[in-house]
Amino acid sequence: RGTWRSSLPGWNSLWIPVTDRCYSLPQSCLPVKSYPKDKFVYKKLFSLFGQRFLGNGLVTARDHEKWYKQRRIMDPAFSSTYLRGLTGTFNERAEKLMDKLADVADSKKEANMLHLVNCVTLDVITKVAFGVDLDLLKHSSPFPKAIETCLKGMVSYLRDRFFQFNPKNRGYINEVREACRLLRTTGAQWISERKTAMQNGDEVPKDILTQIIKDSMTEEDEEFMLDNFVTFFIAGQETTANQLAFAIMELGRHPDILEKAKKEVDDVIGMKHEISYDDLGKLVYLSQVLKETLRMYPTAPGTSRHIAEDMVIDGIHIPGGFVALVINTIFSNDPLKFDPDRFHPDAPKPYYCYYPFSLGPRACLGKNFAQMEAKVVMAKLLQRFDFTLVPEQTFDILDAGTLRPKSGVLCTLGHRDYKNKGS
Repeated sequence: RGTWRSSLPGWNSLWIPVTDRCYSLPQSCLPVKSYPKDKFVYKKLFSLFGQRFLGNGLVTARDHEKWYKQRRIMDPAFSSTYLRGLTGTFNERAEKLMDKLADVADSKKEANMLHLVNCVTLDVITKVAFGVDLDLLKHSSPFPKAIETCLKGMVSYLRDRFFQFNPKNRGYINEVREACRLLRTTGAQWISERKTAMQNGDEVPKDILTQIIKDSMTEEDEEFMLDNFVTFFIAGQETTANQLAFAIMELGRHPDILEKAKKEVDDVIGMKHEISYDDLGKLVYLSQVLKETLRMYPTAPGTSRHIAEDMVIDGIHIPGGFVALVINTIFSNDPLKFDPDRFHPDAPKPYYCYYPFSLGPRACLGKNFAQMEAKVVMAKLLQRFDFTLVPEQTFDILDAGTLRPKSGVLCTLGHRDYKNKGS
C-alpha cells in the first residue's frame, strides 16, 4: 500500500488485480453473495478471441439472479441420491483403466498417468453427464485436444492483452477458436438429440444434460445451455484428472504414506472389484490423501471477488472498487510438506483455510461427484498395482489454465502380490 499505487491511477482495473495481503479475506468475501466474481477474469471467459467459450454459465455468471436460476436447475443432478446411483458407472470406467494399466504393467513400459486418468475422467463425465460413451482408453477423440487448446488459449487471452494483435499468433488463435466451436457444436448436437428423445416420450436419465435442457425455451436459453455444457465438459474431467495425477506423484515420493493408504484399501476393499458407496465412507486415510493433494495442488490456484464498497478487514481500511484474490495454499503450517494427517478426523480444523472447491454460495456444485470418482479410481489403483516414479522426471507444476504435473507423472507399474491379502 502507499504512494506507488496512488501514482498509477487505474492500474488495478486496467492491467492486473493488485491486492493487499489480508488473511481474513476468505472469511470476509467468499460466503457473501453480495461480492460477485470479478470482471477482470470471469467476464473475459465469456469468449476467447471473439469465440463464445464459457459465456454466462455457472462458473462465470456474475449476476446473482442469473446464476441462482441455473444453480437451482442443476441441483438435482448432484443430489446425494443421484450420486449414490453413479457408483456403478465410476466402478465400470475405473475397471477399464485397470485393464489398461494391467497391459502397461505386462509390457514393462512407462505409463503417463496424467494422460490415462484424463481419459477415464473424460469418459466418466461424458457418460454420466451427457449419456455418451467415448471409451477413450481404446478410441481416439478430438475432445481431449480441444479442451487442452481452450485452456491454454484461455491463459494467453487472460495474461497477455496484446497476444491477439501479434501476427505470429494468428494460427494458434484460429486453433483456439476452432476448439471452442467444436465443444459448443458438439453440445448443440447432443442437446438436440436429448430434446428429441424427451419430446418423443422416451425414457431419459436425470443427468446433467437433462437438467441443462429444463426450463430452456428462448434463443438466449439455448446459449446458456451451451455455456453450461462446455463448463461441465471441462470442469468435470480436468479437475479430477489433475488431482489424481498429483496424488499418484506425491504417493510415489512418500513410500510411507503410500503403504498406509494401501493397507487401508486392503482392509476396507480386500480383493473385490465392485467398490460400494458405503466403502467410500470407510476410506478415511485415502480421503486425507486426496484432500492434502488438493490443498497443495488446487486445480485453480485461487478465486477472486469484486468488492464494490469500502470495507475494513483486520483493522485495515480497504477502499471499494478492488479485487480480492483468494489463494488457499498459504493457510497451513509448513505448507510445502505433503502431510495427509492435517486432515485426520481428530486434527484441528481451522475455518476458512481449505477451499479448493471455493466456499459459500458459489462453491463448486460437483465437489462430491469429483471426490467420489477420485476415491474409486485411487482405491482400485492401490488395490491392484505397485508403482514407482520414473527417475529424473521433473515434479514442476505446469499452469495451463489449470494446474497440472509438468512431467505427466511417468511411472512403471507392477501387479501387486495378493498372497497376503484377505478377501
